[in-house]
Amino acid sequence: MSAIAIPQQRQFNPYAENGGTILAIAGADFTVIAGDTRQSDGYNIQTRYAPKVFRLTDRAVLAVNGFAADGNMFVKKVKQRLEWYRHAHAKDMPLRAIARLIQTMLYARRFFPYYVYNILGGIEEDGTGAVYSFDPVGSYEREACRAAGAAQSLVQPFLDNQIYFKNQTPALGSSHPAHLPLPNVLSIVIDSFTGATERHIEVGDGLEMYIVLAKGQTLPDAVTNLRPQELPSAGDGERVYVLKRDLKKD
Repeated sequence: MSAIAIPQQRQFNPYAENGGTILAIAGADFTVIAGDTRQSDGYNIQTRYAPKVFRLTDRAVLAVNGFAADGNMFVKKVKQRLEWYRHAHAKDMPLRAIARLIQTMLYARRFFPYYVYNILGGIEEDGTGAVYSFDPVGSYEREACRAAGAAQSLVQPFLDNQIYFKNQTPALGSSHPAHLPLPNVLSIVIDSFTGATERHIEVGDGLEMYIVLAKGQTLPDAVTNLRPQELPSAGDGERVYVLKRDLKKD
């Protein structure tokens, strides 16, 4: 009498979740895009420096989070498309057009998607700050602030309270400001990642904050004292600065 064969299941998962957190906040004439540098897989830290924020043009910065391999490949392909546009039109693609480009590229791969959550931040053609958030298959919207990644559930409620003033009542005879100044925004970003690092094992090691300034604007003295590094730009238009901070490494 032969033994009954037990059905066996074999499974292949091409994706991994590599932790980390990203966020972006838009101001009246600036945008701050930030991300931590830890890349992990479960309880294992693969590297303590894996950048998640990438400069695309003088007015656009892209933050990616999720599956690190897909994120790196997607950023490479976006930069390639922007380079083609620059050669064809002798100018950089506007921010809203970059957002549509990213939506098209993500949606084209919807049946085997890039497992990445993207946040695009920068300066629009009218000089205002803007943030666009995307899901892995291309749905996107413009927002004032957005967090994504492992600690999204910790950071987004904090941003809702501090940027959108949810559950806050203004003083009698006053109203909440439409936009916060840059020093306040940077303080909120640092506090967001400091708190997330304390409570989430997949966030930590380092923090990179990109500041995109509209044409004709200068950094306030409170920000200049933090010694941000200005990245080279093509002309006298928008400017991009990078500010780095250490986070807990345990």
